[in-house]
Amino acid sequence: MRLAMPNQIELEYVQQMMMWLLFREQAAHVVQLGLGAAALTKFCYHQFPLSRVTAVELNPAVITACRQHFRLPPDDERLQVLNMNALDYVSDPAHAGSVDILQVDLYDAAAEAPALSSPAFYQACADTLSADGMLTVNLFGNPRNYRQNCDANIAALEQAFDAVVWLPIVHDANTIALAFKQAPVVDFDALYERALEIRMQTKLPAAKWVKGLQAWMADVSA
Repeated sequence: MRLAMPNQIELEYVQQMMMWLLFREQAAHVVQLGLGAAALTKFCYHQFPLSRVTAVELNPAVITACRQHFRLPPDDERLQVLNMNALDYVSDPAHAGSVDILQVDLYDAAAEAPALSSPAFYQACADTLSADGMLTVNLFGNPRNYRQNCDANIAALEQAFDAVVWLPIVHDANTIALAFKQAPVVDFDALYERALEIRMQTKLPAAKWVKGLQAWMADVSA
């Protein structure tokens, strides 16, 4: 976080977690699994005044640190930070179909791989989403087994979602994937126009995401 811009997203891979904006302008309910330093939670809370934002964090010390040091606002009618297990949240039938955007960045102290990555977990995530909902997830890990872990996560996502895409790796070991409950129609000219709107509204480098998606499509089609 930059002290002068505490509600902006600084790291590139965290910025990429917002690439769902290419496909929709607003979301009634955004849920973050894994609070981290609260960059995504703060950004969504301040950028989308019509949205409810929920963050789910297992470690109460992380929530305290974000409130004391990273300017995470207190809970209100739009913001709720829950101290609970992410798997419990997405497995709760009360949450089925209630989330428009799910942002997943879950890791433990060792950060060897995503803390939750099974097909059952990703299916629970899909069940939590609305009919046209989307999930972004940070696939990271130890460089020694990174590709194996990343491929396993992609395979699990593809079992649960209608379509899955991902961007080129950044920050040494971070790949951001975007999973769609319903596969979209992709028009790259329209995506570049939308990327310009995102840049104007949020300062996020969205055109790079479109280029990354084009590179992904060329790679999987080769």
